[in-house]
Amino acid sequence: MDITIAIVEDEQHCTDRILAFLKPYSEKINTICFSSVDDAKDGLEQIHPDIVFLDVMIGGKTGFDLLSQLSFSDFCLIFTTSYEQYALDAFRFSAIDYLLKPIDREDFEKAIEKAFDQIGQRQLKERIDVLLSHLSQTPTTKKISLPSKDGFIFLAIEDILRCEADINYTHIFTLDGKKHTVSKTLKYFEGLLSDFGFFRIHNSHLINLKCVNGYSKSGYVTLINNLVLEISVRRKEAFSKAIGGFLQS
Repeated sequence: MDITIAIVEDEQHCTDRILAFLKPYSEKINTICFSSVDDAKDGLEQIHPDIVFLDVMIGGKTGFDLLSQLSFSDFCLIFTTSYEQYALDAFRFSAIDYLLKPIDREDFEKAIEKAFDQIGQRQLKERIDVLLSHLSQTPTTKKISLPSKDGFIFLAIEDILRCEADINYTHIFTLDGKKHTVSKTLKYFEGLLSDFGFFRIHNSHLINLKCVNGYSKSGYVTLINNLVLEISVRRKEAFSKAIGGFLQS
């Protein structure tokens, strides 16, 4: 069965680049292109594509405007963007794929192969909500989307107690006592969560400073669930400053 791919992009050279990268898959796909939010809304409602490449900025409107107008979200979404770092972090939190312009062929191939694998496993609406919460300038509960074997799990960042490394996997422990295992490194989560009051006390442990019940100068920290973890020697001074500044804020 053919896979329908829609491209929503107002710059013709960007559309042409995506179409060129799609040529190796021509036997199994159908493509349709839109250059405005209004045309895309009507067209997407009719064709119900499997995969959508969506520019963030489209003729004075945004891809988010389009998504908010659609009556369905049963497709795999790949944003194309020139956005700055803060927005790229928002994409990572939501587990929505994005391609930076000018689009690189290798990055494109990884994204499209991933999209092919995820057809039928989307939960796009929930991930869009996570994305928009991180782009919003107003105080909202920030969440993170975690890929699982059955789709995605959505967690409030404030409900994460700690993260523990397991080679190329990370175990995420929440305040309700649950454990979620994700095929991402602890370094990946350190990069995402450090601005939300998380501190890496050890090569194996990233903790939520809001959940610290106490710590000793001998190098141990106690969390609110009474778990005691060791702080590595080289991180003690930085941790002392971090927890001190956190408690004063």
